[in-house]
Parts: sequence; structure tokens; C-alpha cells
Amino acid sequence: MLADLIVDALNYVGIIAFAVSGALKAGEKDLDLLGFLVLGYSTALAGGIIRDLILGIVPPTNITSLPYQLAAIGASAFTFALYDKVSKYRDVVLYPDALGLGAFAAIGADIALKRGLNPLGVAAMAAITAAGGGVVRDVLAAEIPLVLRKEIYATAAAIGGLVYLSLYYIEGREVALLGTIISVVALRLLSLRYGWELPRLKRRAASPGA
Repeated sequence: MLADLIVDALNYVGIIAFAVSGALKAGEKDLDLLGFLVLGYSTALAGGIIRDLILGIVPPTNITSLPYQLAAIGASAFTFALYDKVSKYRDVVLYPDALGLGAFAAIGADIALKRGLNPLGVAAMAAITAAGGGVVRDVLAAEIPLVLRKEIYATAAAIGGLVYLSLYYIEGREVALLGTIISVVALRLLSLRYGWELPRLKRRAASPGA
């Protein structure tokens, strides 16, 4: 189907963008080539691996698919080789990253619905598929995961899961897949444009001498 072809193409866009994101983080941490490959590979593929393990899909698709793995490793190695140049254009990665986020959210929701999950389960699998790799990246880099403290990212993917579920029963699978991608990409780019973030606690500053 056309929708499957589009999602598959965007899946590769996401894998490459996420791998570059992980590799750039490795550069920030002054890691060696192996560090670039590990962070790039993990960022690109860990979300799908975690999703499949939760759903009992063993071995996970991202491990059995050689093209997916080669795309992640290739993008990571490319970033290592041209780090000084790629790091200057890190903002450009945000756009294919947003496309990948939408595609991963749609794929996660699609697989979750096929496995019979309820609406919250579908939203959770969409978020895990799309944002799980970034969480693993930040943990490996010894940081609090970015998705837990800043930006509309995993939230956009979770909302996309609910969009998928709504459209699936109204318009069918193809419209649901494309509608999810469009809604997640739009929400992600708008959040970047306007600096949207989830609410956080406002803590009082400690008084002098306290």
C-alpha cells in the first residue's frame, strides 16, 4: 500500500536522523568511534526494540532487519568522520527528526493496535517507539533524559497514537498512518517554533541563611 511505502521511507529518514542525533551526543561527550556507533545505533533502534520486547515480538524487528541496522551504523560512522561539519548544522537534523518521530509513532500505534492493546496501550507504544531511543541515548550519556525535562517530544508521539486510533476506526489504516505522521510532525515543529513545554513545578529559592 502507498501508506506503507511512505511510512517505510520515513522510517529510514527517522533512523538516519536519530542515529545522527545519538552520534552528535557522543561527540559532545568526547567518545571514541565505538561510542559514536553505540549511541547512534541505540538512539535509532532502541525504541522499536523496547516496544517489540514489551509486546512479545522476539527477536525484535530492529535486530533482525539488517538494512535498519546498517542505516543506523552508517549514519553514525558518517557523523564520526565529518563531526566538525555535521555539528555545525545540528539544527537541520530537527526536521527529518520530526518526520521520523511521526513515522515511528505511527508504526508503534499500528503494531500496538494489531496486538489488541487498549487506547492507553496504543499511545504508550507510540511514545516508546518514537522516544525510547532518545531516552536510552541520554542514559548512556549519563544525563537525565531530555524527554522527561524539556520539549514536547514523547508527548507528541503519544498524542499521535490516539490520533491513529481515532482515524483507524473512521477512515481506515492508510488515513490513520498518514494522519498520525502529519499530526505528530506538526505538533513537534510548532512546539519548537513557539517553545512549548509541559508544566513544571515552580520551586521557591532558598532564603539566605536557611
